Amino acid sequence: MATQRTLSPSRRTQILQAAVETISERGLCDARIADIASRAGTSAALLIYYFGTKDRLLADALAYSEEQFYAQTERELAALPTAGLRLSRLVELSCSVGAAGRTPMLDEWVLWLDMWARAPRDPDVARDRLQMDRKWRAAIAEIVRSGQEAGEFDRSVDVEEFSLRMAAVIDGLAIQVVLGDPDVSPARMFELCMQAASNELGFGWQAARPGRRLPAPRAVRRSPRRRTARAAR
Repeated sequence: MATQRTLSPSRRTQILQAAVETISERGLCDARIADIASRAGTSAALLIYYFGTKDRLLADALAYSEEQFYAQTERELAALPTAGLRLSRLVELSCSVGAAGRTPMLDEWVLWLDMWARAPRDPDVARDRLQMDRKWRAAIAEIVRSGQEAGEFDRSVDVEEFSLRMAAVIDGLAIQVVLGDPDVSPARMFELCMQAASNELGFGWQAARPGRRLPAPRAVRRSPRRRTARAAR
C-alpha cells in the first residue's frame, strides 16, 4: 500500500482539513469516506489507497489539527512576557470563543471524543492518543517550569504531576462544552481552569466580570511559598 508520504503536502493538507470538518460535523460513525473525498475534491478509492481505514484517517486528521494548534500557540506564546500570561493564553486557546459564539477548538475536541472512544479497542489509535496526550502535557509543563525559574510560580509544585492534573481538568471540561452542557460554557471552562491553576501555582489571577470576553489573567511574581493544597479533582 502506498504511504501518505507520496501525497504532496498541499494535497495531504486539503484531505486532512476535509476530514476534520466532515468528522466534526457528523461524527466518525456517520462520516463516510465518500463524504470526506467529496469535500476534498477527490475519490473515495484514493483516500482508501493512501490512508487504508477511516480510523487511520481520523488519527491523521487529529494529528494535523494538533499541528495547527501548536503552530498558532508557539507564535502567540513567544510574544508574551510572563509564564502566567503564557499559561493563561494556552488555556484560552483551548476553550476560546469566536465572534459568533462558536468555539474554534470545537472541531478538534469532537475528533478527540472519537479517538478516546476507539483507543481502548485499537492499539494503533491508542498509540497515537498517548503520543498526542504526552505532547499536550509537555506544553503545559514547559510553561510551568519557566514560571518556576522566573519566580512566578510556586517552586515546590511537582511540574509533571501538575501538568497531568491540568490536562485532565481541561479535557474533562471540554467534554462538557462539546456536549452542550448549559452549566459549562467555554468562558466558564476557562475560569475554572485558571482558578485551579492559580490556586495551585500561587500566582494572581482575576476572573472577568459578567458579560466580558475571556479575560487575560495577570501573572504576579511571588517568592516561593509553601505548597498549596491540591485542587479537588
